[in-house]
Parts: sequence; C-alpha cells; structure tokens
Amino acid sequence: MEYIKVTKDNLEQEHICCAISNNKDIQVASKKAWLADRFDEGLVFLKSAERGKCFIEYIPAENAWVPIDADGYMYIDCLWVSGSFKGHGYSSDLLNACIEDSKEKGKKGLCILSSAKKKPFLADPKFLKYKGFEVCDEADNGIQLMYLPFDKKAKVPSIKECAKHPHIDEKGYVLYYTNQCPFNAKYVPVLEETAKKNQITFKAVKIQTKDEAQSAPTPVTTYAFFCDGEYVTNEQMNDKKFLKLIGK
Repeated sequence: MEYIKVTKDNLEQEHICCAISNNKDIQVASKKAWLADRFDEGLVFLKSAERGKCFIEYIPAENAWVPIDADGYMYIDCLWVSGSFKGHGYSSDLLNACIEDSKEKGKKGLCILSSAKKKPFLADPKFLKYKGFEVCDEADNGIQLMYLPFDKKAKVPSIKECAKHPHIDEKGYVLYYTNQCPFNAKYVPVLEETAKKNQITFKAVKIQTKDEAQSAPTPVTTYAFFCDGEYVTNEQMNDKKFLKLIGK
C-alpha cells in the first residue's frame, strides 16, 4: 500500500474524508479548514493513496483538542481502517508510521481515547491492547485514555478533572462538537432543525478553540451529547436516530 502525507501544500487536491466522495461537500470543506489550522501545530494526516477509510491523524498532545494532561506525548485523533481495507495490515502500517515519526520527534509515547467495549468513532480497544497500549485513565462515562510509552519511566497521561465526571448544568438536550469530525457540518444542522420542528429543547455548542476543547466537560470533544446534564453518547446521529433516542 502506498501512503500519502497530507500537508498545506496538497490539502486542496487530496481526498481526505473517510466516507465522503465529493471534495466540494460542506463536510469536506469544514474538515479541511480545521486541518489547515492544525498543521502548524504539528498535526500529521497520513492516508492511503487509494480513496477510502484508511488513515491516521495525530498531533502533539499539548495541541490536541481533548482535555488530557499528556505533555511530551503524541495524541492520535483518529486511526480508521474500514471496508475493503480491513484485514490487510494497514492499521499496523499506519500505527507503525506514527510510532516511528513520534520517536524521531523525541516524544515520550502515544495516547488515544478508547473504551472498555468498542464504541462508534473510537479506536478498537482490542487492537490497541494487542499493539501494547494500556489503559492509564478512565472517565465516569466509560471513555478510557490508553497509552503506549516509549520510556516506562515517563509520566503517565491522564484525563483532566473537568472531563473525569462528564456532567453539565444545563437542562434539555445539549450537544458539544467540533469541526474535527467532518460529519458534524451536515448532521448538527439536521438535529437543530429536527428539534425545532418537534419543539424539543436542544442546544448545539460548537467548540472553536483548543483551549475550549481542553476544558470540555467530557473526554470526547468531537461529539458529546447530553440530556438534562448527563452524558448520553458520542455517536453522531441523523434525525431518525435523534428522535428514537429521545423517544419521539
């Protein structure tokens, strides 16, 4: 498999969105704009030369849009290999490339969000454990921070206190999200319109800066859905899933 590193220079020409073929789609545009602002912060986006769900995205943990303490580590935003690409060792290829690059940059190790049981849009814990990752912290909602240290003496990463006990004070349905996930550009407005039509109390809170993300009330910032203050899910929803979830 041939891999391509997406940079500022080739971002506009490259296909970067996992499940969206049209490069002019609003979802692609929002993701590319988010990426463009991250490259100077050390973000790396490595993908298969062929179109499809086969890529890894990582960034120095100090610049990651998640509420963790992991100075000196590299944080993996997303490692996604799916569809016809599964079963060929591409996940290992991408992870190994990340490990090699991170070691060359003098990082202490890698860290990534997962869960005890596989959750949508989170890394597979079985694969991570097979590759040597260990759980180093866990929030009350079952989201786990896993790490792969290059030096066993390195300080262990942790989830920030603001996100350890996911809860907000607002009533009704509240969604926190970022443009890191391209699907939000399409489906967050769908939820807003669906809530309005059905007279559902709903608020979408767009996290727009690294500082906001690093002080979020839950480890997963790409998509965090709350009901009456309590965390519900990190799985993106269309109108039907949304109405089913709230019992409408």
